[in-house]
Amino acid sequence: MDISVEILALLFFVAGLAAFIDAIAGGGGLLTVPALLAAGIPPTQALATNKLQSSFGSFSATYYFVRNGMVNLRQMALAIAFTFAGSAFGAEMVQRIDASILTSLIPILLIAISLYFLLAPQASIHGGKARISEGAFAFSVGIGIGFYDGFFGPGTGSLFTICFVTLAGLGIVEATARTKVLNFTSNIAALLFFILAGLPVWEVGLVMAVGGFIGARMGAKVVVSKGRKLIRPMVVVMSMLMALKLLWEQNPQWFQ
Repeated sequence: MDISVEILALLFFVAGLAAFIDAIAGGGGLLTVPALLAAGIPPTQALATNKLQSSFGSFSATYYFVRNGMVNLRQMALAIAFTFAGSAFGAEMVQRIDASILTSLIPILLIAISLYFLLAPQASIHGGKARISEGAFAFSVGIGIGFYDGFFGPGTGSLFTICFVTLAGLGIVEATARTKVLNFTSNIAALLFFILAGLPVWEVGLVMAVGGFIGARMGAKVVVSKGRKLIRPMVVVMSMLMALKLLWEQNPQWFQ
């Protein structure tokens, strides 16, 4: 595929901005997937290439959080394993069944996330009491959201974050840090299946990966330094934008 240097440079900067946003609140795919499509990359390859570049960004944020002691990977081992399995299964199933059934539910779920963060600000900032055991959380959230990320993807970071806050009782900063670990896990699992199918456009994906790595590192630093003030409003904004984008794609007549 012939991609000009100018287009590659633009995709580099888009990936950096998307990874910065994604490290804080999720939703970076709102920028990168449309950019890849606009560059002339076919839809299936655009999704696969997006997984390639986003894996580097999520790794960058994960590494930063782990290095700064905000995440204990041993404590998350079970959730990581179930998330990997769920995402791998989703990446396989997306090639076999109609995605429209699942995607029609996602805008409603994203709007619900936004309303929760708006109406329950104290819980979303400080966390609370865990409602289910760690094992039950790892199985239900890891398998469920992991499958969704491998199968479709938009809003995965927001979904993980809200589950860590509401079900595991974590504060918003710790929830965001753990979210990136599981996001990286689901990205890698889905990417492996896409690579086996020969779908990623490597030249584009690796250029965007460099931008994404830098942007994600910057976003992770913002989470650590200003997380409580910034994460919640960004989760609300990104969730609403993703919901509106999906509704527009599914029901364009509503917006005419």
